[in-house]
Amino acid sequence: MSFGFFGIQFGWGLQMANTSAIFEHLGAEAEQIPILWLAAPLTGLVIQPIIGNLSDNTWGPLGRRRPYFLVGAILGSLALVWMPNAGRLWVAVGLLWLLDTAANVTMEPFRAFVSDLLPSSQRTQGFAWQSLFIGLGAVLASASPWLLTHSLGVSASAQGTDAIPPSVRWSFYVGAVVFLGSVLWTVLFTEERPPRDMVAFRAQQERRLGVMSTLREIAIAFREMPTTMRQLAWVQGFSWLGMYCVFLYFPPAIAHNLFGAMDEASALYGEGVEWAGLCMATYNAVCFGVSFGLPSLAAATNRQVAHALCLTCGGLGLIALMFVPSPLWVLLPMVGLGVAWAAMLSLPYAMVVGALPERKGGIYMGIFNLFIVLPEIVASLGLGWVITHLLEGNRLLVLGLGGICFLIAALFTLRVREMPATKGTAVLEKGEPGSKAMAVDTLPS
Repeated sequence: MSFGFFGIQFGWGLQMANTSAIFEHLGAEAEQIPILWLAAPLTGLVIQPIIGNLSDNTWGPLGRRRPYFLVGAILGSLALVWMPNAGRLWVAVGLLWLLDTAANVTMEPFRAFVSDLLPSSQRTQGFAWQSLFIGLGAVLASASPWLLTHSLGVSASAQGTDAIPPSVRWSFYVGAVVFLGSVLWTVLFTEERPPRDMVAFRAQQERRLGVMSTLREIAIAFREMPTTMRQLAWVQGFSWLGMYCVFLYFPPAIAHNLFGAMDEASALYGEGVEWAGLCMATYNAVCFGVSFGLPSLAAATNRQVAHALCLTCGGLGLIALMFVPSPLWVLLPMVGLGVAWAAMLSLPYAMVVGALPERKGGIYMGIFNLFIVLPEIVASLGLGWVITHLLEGNRLLVLGLGGICFLIAALFTLRVREMPATKGTAVLEKGEPGSKAMAVDTLPS
């Protein structure tokens, strides 16, 4: 059930490792990068709660969540093919919007998929398996331009009138195939149990689908949000704000600050971006390995302490980047970042899923992800001003700022208190059909 995450993260890893460099290749300045990325969090803000509600109330030949996996994978694969062929900056920004929309359509139901199919005792392990496939996909995605250059001799420098190096272009083509293929594996080989009472389910669809009904369901979910989820909102906000700094500026920072590249069309800039890709592959490889041990760490302490320790490793790693003497030393801080990344992709979801009302996992997972995108929107709107007026254009200092955000998130994690799950009847309106005995049979177990 988690294998589709391999392809999702392969596509997303290509986006994270190469989009800022593609923007710079097409003429973007350092202070413009955050606003150009605004499409990604804005898309999540709109798409995730809507897709969550729709997937909660869908049933068809492909089941409940799998139709969204498939549609998102098709759109994402098309965007990956088009992205490296963008000849204009505005075209690349539009394709980023499409790619992130597709990733959200696919990824959000995947989170609810685990809580649908696994008992509570296996959910930490289930989300850890997602982290494992995310790490593996991102390792290969981040390293793919370097692998193509050094294994197959594909050029890493822009040639002629092409703004995008061939190694990056072919990496995106491979990513399109991997994205669609791995999601298809989950769609074809994972079963979802149908509702026991289809008549009651169809009646529920009529109440909850549609524009106004969707907005009403989102409003109800916000009002009845579990305490654990409210506490985790601060953790998610600060930790993903720190990670967003990495997504925005890590490759350009390595190329400009550590390799000394002045021209984005130079071979030196290409070498810097390739090395940044290998460094990102390193932290994702660490994520892959750490994912195996997270359930044991959480069992030995608790999820809150385990997550705080992992976030602290990531924060110290990002701060250490400001003091590395050479590009080779970047690999060491990447270990700390990989530990934090593994935890971010699993432990908050494992903490929150047990407190969610039954039969509304999709919509609540969509709302939970809003606590990721809202700080990113703030960063997209304000970080350009910060880097110009306070950080003097130093991209490496932005990464240090991200490290501080990780440490703040670690402190907030220690305040989280896990609560028992709210029963499905608690989130139904008074007198709503299915509010008592029917609640068990309305949706899949």
